Amino acid sequence: MNILRSLLTTQLKSSQKQTKNSGFTLIELLVGMVIAFLVITPLLGFMVSVLNTDGQEQAKATSEQEIKAALDYMTRDLQQAIYIYDATGIACLSGTVDASAANTCPNASTNQLPSPTGGVPVLVFWKRELVNQAITITATQNDDTFVYSLVAYYLIKDTNTNWSQAARIARWEIKDGVPNSAATVTCSGFTATDKYLPCPDKGFKPFDLSQKGLTLQAKMNSWTGGGSYDQVPVVLVDFIDQTTIAQGAPATATCSTNFIQVPATIVRSGFYTCVNSVSLNNRSAVEVYLRGNAQARLIQDETQVRYAQSKSSYFPTANIKVQGSSFIFTK
Repeated sequence: MNILRSLLTTQLKSSQKQTKNSGFTLIELLVGMVIAFLVITPLLGFMVSVLNTDGQEQAKATSEQEIKAALDYMTRDLQQAIYIYDATGIACLSGTVDASAANTCPNASTNQLPSPTGGVPVLVFWKRELVNQAITITATQNDDTFVYSLVAYYLIKDTNTNWSQAARIARWEIKDGVPNSAATVTCSGFTATDKYLPCPDKGFKPFDLSQKGLTLQAKMNSWTGGGSYDQVPVVLVDFIDQTTIAQGAPATATCSTNFIQVPATIVRSGFYTCVNSVSLNNRSAVEVYLRGNAQARLIQDETQVRYAQSKSSYFPTANIKVQGSSFIFTK
């Protein structure tokens, strides 16, 4: 009897272990899957929302940083300005004024600036450019000097797929060379008798203040280049708001007293200026306004990334006011 009881007990224990290790039933699996779906689906939606929000905030932060960096660069550029062209002056250089402006623009019929596709000149000025160690003092000693250069900033909106669906700002510059009678290289666009080291940029010509009976503005507006240029506008910053005022972009700010809005007629207010070419102390000053477009970093459809008041946080704005540190005196 004891032996039989022992065998039955052992068999029952073995049967119970097999029952416990037999796995899940189909109903248990289905219930588990439903519970997992109910738990994981909201978590996935939450994670997708977090990632989208992070991408949007990152796009906003990047646009703000780039706008600030662009304004910082322009500030350093403009601090060396000796003369900043107002709307009339830019129209003179661009050859876009009518015959009635002949007295103000002696060369109004020709374009003296590059014309990039979809580009509008917004900020054009002369400045003094430092050239290191360009003047020979002795066989072993050189000294720094300054040359004049002409700088132009453009607002460009085109269909170039290398850039965003928003607009961009490009910078163009040509500068003078340093006269050097010992130079042996003929500079491009100049005669062999013109001795420079380093050479002027091709097409550069200095402004002429010797003209009699003209105001400083008329003298500067009559500047003519030397023909074709080798330099091309280089993009400074992308993702500038391309929305036109007709499409709902904010109107321009009111310029300060004695400052003139540039361009005279603004289509896109993502980049414009207010200029005082000649103040009482003969110094030029400018107010620069920028508005970025962070949405264009997220959506590749120009019609979907236009300014709207409800999405104004995607369009960071900034402005500066700069006075040139140098000036031109002329009678």
